Amino acid sequence: MRQFRQRITIVAIIIVFLFTSCSKKRVDPQSQSFLMLGTVCRITIYDTPTDAAFRAAFARIKEIEEHMSLHLSTSEIARVNSAAGKEAVAVSSDTFLVVKKALEIARLSSGAFDPTVGVLVQAWGIGGDSPRRPDDEEIARLLGLVGWQRVVLDEEQETIFLADEGMVLDLGAIAKGYAADEAARLLVEHGVRSAIVNLGGNVLTVGRKVDGSLWKIGIQDPESERGAYALIVELDDTSLVTSGPYERFFVLEGETYHHILDTTTGYPVENELISASIITKSSFLADALSTTLFALGPQRGLALVEGLDGVEAIMFTADGRIIASSGAPPITITDERYHR
Repeated sequence: MRQFRQRITIVAIIIVFLFTSCSKKRVDPQSQSFLMLGTVCRITIYDTPTDAAFRAAFARIKEIEEHMSLHLSTSEIARVNSAAGKEAVAVSSDTFLVVKKALEIARLSSGAFDPTVGVLVQAWGIGGDSPRRPDDEEIARLLGLVGWQRVVLDEEQETIFLADEGMVLDLGAIAKGYAADEAARLLVEHGVRSAIVNLGGNVLTVGRKVDGSLWKIGIQDPESERGAYALIVELDDTSLVTSGPYERFFVLEGETYHHILDTTTGYPVENELISASIITKSSFLADALSTTLFALGPQRGLALVEGLDGVEAIMFTADGRIIASSGAPPITITDERYHR
């Protein structure tokens, strides 16, 4: 397994703001941040910052966390998990929608993305206070509880049922994207036209910069300390989400284990990739697909992305190559270690 330098990375994408002079009066950007959804959630407004816009956006993120967090015993997802194998649980429209989308991505990826991987996530504990390597027997047993096909949805009643006792739904690879979209929607409803929503590296741009130019978004160098970027893309009104093994990992007896788990083996994914980014309008979709892309690897991942309208990808491989989908925006490489 590839070794990575020991570090803690909260934000996988670095936003590079390069503003030009403008004849209009410039409004000083304002930022607010809170710890939610297990990460630092930051919103920066560049045109008409208002307390009401911030309050509405963060309240919505908090509401989504309270519904979907695996780590809150009172969340709807926790109730669904507690009732696994016993009964269906009625949930909010938000939670039902996110679980439904997660199952769609699971089907699309043939299970490479699977929201029932939670039982393995809990066993490994990567990113928590006490990560561990489960033994082979434990992993084999837990794999029997992973299977998106055994999540039963009732559209009319908006209920969720896990068919087998012990199954665990985990929306950690999709809920942040949904929260980012909802936060951006509320900002726009409050008159904001130029902003960045950054939920622990799930970046969503609202409109353009105040001078009308595109946002310059840097993608984290997967082999450098946080804050170093390897390439820049220019975007507007778009989401960019990156997944990689450098985000959360631990080292045990000289071996590095990262948090993106292979749903067929129960162990961390192993392939050529060291970073996978998705660019699309919906952060909801980008969040799930970035994990999916990394899990599938460069060939299968690229084939998946090329079949989706309005979705582009940028990947880094262990040998320094940058692989981009056919419709990806122009790339400016800023680190000579990487090449197309």
